[in-house]
Amino acid sequence: MKNIIVGIDISQKTLDLCIKEKEEFNHFTIDNNKKAIGAFFKHLPENNVVVAMENTGRYNWELLNVLESFNFQIYLLSPLHLKRSIGLSRGKNDIVDAFRICCFIEKNMEECKQWIPCKKSIKKIKILLTERASRSKLKRQLKAQKHDYRLMKDIGLDKKLINLNEKLIKNVEAQIKAIEKEIELIIVSDSELNQQKSFITSVPGVGKVLAWMLISKTEGFTSITDPRKMACYSGVVPFDYQSGTSIKRKPRVSNLADKTIKTTLHMAALSAVRRENDLGAYYLRKTAEGKNKMSVINAVRNKIIHRVFAVIKNQTFYQKDLVIS
Repeated sequence: MKNIIVGIDISQKTLDLCIKEKEEFNHFTIDNNKKAIGAFFKHLPENNVVVAMENTGRYNWELLNVLESFNFQIYLLSPLHLKRSIGLSRGKNDIVDAFRICCFIEKNMEECKQWIPCKKSIKKIKILLTERASRSKLKRQLKAQKHDYRLMKDIGLDKKLINLNEKLIKNVEAQIKAIEKEIELIIVSDSELNQQKSFITSVPGVGKVLAWMLISKTEGFTSITDPRKMACYSGVVPFDYQSGTSIKRKPRVSNLADKTIKTTLHMAALSAVRRENDLGAYYLRKTAEGKNKMSVINAVRNKIIHRVFAVIKNQTFYQKDLVIS
């Protein structure tokens, strides 16, 4: 029996669905809420149904919550992967996007990883980290504005605006601390996640924020189990750029990476090399050999990821004074 393929284009209020069954395509539009989604999918058979959609963040939540109760094959696709797979195209709308998702998953199902729901504590951490990142960005913007207000000294607005700015920064900082406290409570209440955090933070340079991010991105080290894949996802792996005999560049890291975790990894690497540990000794040795400092720092970022996955795999704390090549 052939699969029923469902491609879904998601927006804030509606879902556009393209269903391929027996070589025929049909299009439907429903509301993006649990009641409408449940009413639609209950008419489909439990088996041989493949559902694919783009990962659009919080707009996916209602749909994924409903689909958890069905025995469907579910695929959460990267928007960039989907966009680059289309090739040359002109124009777009929701109906066409749903059709393209339907065709894409039919052709590439074997290469895509099936979506598996994560546990509730991981979901909470993901949401809270998103909220924390939003407030951290706002805090940086407010601090940048604070310097600009000094230019308004001549018209007498500088002190009032700076005062308002400082109050808002304190409010945002208080919210960030409250979010961090909630994340810690969630991790402490889950014995498995709490143990993982203890192992991770034993690695030189790794603090609580990076530990939270790694637990979130790997869904408790279940969705990503290979450190090389995590390093690639984080943008710390150099790739070759070569064609024939005329084009050959130095290996460079790719821009296709999670910039948030890459930045946090960079801060962890800087912290690690400033202390007396094997990573610090590695940094000093390589820079003394004439290696580019940023290249060495990138290597340290990569080593941190591999050490984190090693302690999780071996279920042990990091062994300090470990000699590395």
